[in-house]
Amino acid sequence: MAPAALCLLLGRRRPFALGLAHGATSWAVALPWIVPTLTTYGQLDGWLAGLSLLLLALFLGLYTALFAALGARLWRRGDLLSLAALPALWVGLEVARGWLLTGFPWNLAAYAWLAVPGALPLAAWIGAWGVSYVALLPGLGLARALVARRWEPAALGLLIAALLLPLAGRWAVPESRPVGAVLEARIVQPDTPARIAFDAALVEADYRRLIERSRSVCKPGTLLIWPESAAWPFSWPRDPLLRQDIAELAGRGCAVLFNTPTEAGERTFNSVILVAPEGGAERYDKRHLVPFGEYVPFAGAIPWLDKIARNAGDFAAATEPRLLAWNGERLGAAICYEVVFPGEVAALTRAGATALVTVTNDAWYGDSAAPWQHLAAARFRAAENRRWLLRAAITGVSAVVRPDGSLASSLGVGEEGTLFARFEGRRDLSPFARAPWLVPAACLLFAAAALLRARVRPQ
Repeated sequence: MAPAALCLLLGRRRPFALGLAHGATSWAVALPWIVPTLTTYGQLDGWLAGLSLLLLALFLGLYTALFAALGARLWRRGDLLSLAALPALWVGLEVARGWLLTGFPWNLAAYAWLAVPGALPLAAWIGAWGVSYVALLPGLGLARALVARRWEPAALGLLIAALLLPLAGRWAVPESRPVGAVLEARIVQPDTPARIAFDAALVEADYRRLIERSRSVCKPGTLLIWPESAAWPFSWPRDPLLRQDIAELAGRGCAVLFNTPTEAGERTFNSVILVAPEGGAERYDKRHLVPFGEYVPFAGAIPWLDKIARNAGDFAAATEPRLLAWNGERLGAAICYEVVFPGEVAALTRAGATALVTVTNDAWYGDSAAPWQHLAAARFRAAENRRWLLRAAITGVSAVVRPDGSLASSLGVGEEGTLFARFEGRRDLSPFARAPWLVPAACLLFAAAALLRARVRPQ
């Protein structure tokens, strides 16, 4: 219903200001977990953390403001073509938000339809951006019906969704023909909290608990997956204890996939290592880093930015995707924030990934909406690429996601345990994975053409 309320503002004066108020308010409501994260772990004063949230909400609200300012022209014209271009304009701005200034494609409109039957399978054809378009149509049609006092716009918006969703649910994800044995993985969720201060005894207890749980579930021929930061502060291959424990687990017959910082010359990467029972090790380095978390943009140029990010890392970004070979399959890895970028995950699939793995540390956000918002993005990546996705989160939500985006199993926030996954590698390419740029490009061209047309007075 929120898009309907926003569209009703398009016919009023000063649509840019109204759109900014709508957008900033919605982002402030969606991201309140930023404040306790900055105060607890960033050691900021409460007022400065609140100001940071306000500034971020205002910045993100600019996209809504731009939608309102440009969309007002289409709304005033009011014909069917102009109204159909409004969701395309929204999608174009979602794409821009996911690219400009390193990108923040968080909470796409499509994710509101996570529980709507057919929405996730539809993403295999048109991606989350395309589902955003479809999700906006009913609210847009309802708003236009209220203004015009006609039932046809509302009926049309509902009809399009009512046709596409059942078709997608039935045919968008064809049955996979098994190409090998059923694979098994164990996803360990140790429920290790983010430590405000370093305590050697607590760190050692956390690590020993992780190793003991891993030993109990390590079986020959299986893949053991640890979350991001699970072995912190130990790193590979610098620390003998971590090397010894990984070698022991691999010696039991299970491959171990874990996160660690790695060094190459003067650069440090946030990496995933896969150690096979045979002793070989493969590495994937994170390509899309988190601003103010893993590096500081404009470091030294703006003093108060340095204060906000004083606990940030100093990582380098990799420039190419690498796949991890295991048991005849090729695993595409995404570390934490990377999974929210549809195009980057699709690049892994096009490179030959037969299954997806994502590891994350969401402990910073506590029992808030953030881990669930993050999971929503991961479920859409699985559906877009028609791949099993294994998600290991240090405090939750860990999950086994089927190729249609549905959950096979999960562990919630604050739970300690292990997920036992049975899955198959897939080699088919979904339409979205083949051309993730197609729907965004079509929406941008459609919206641009409609805006040019709206500048011409109707005859």
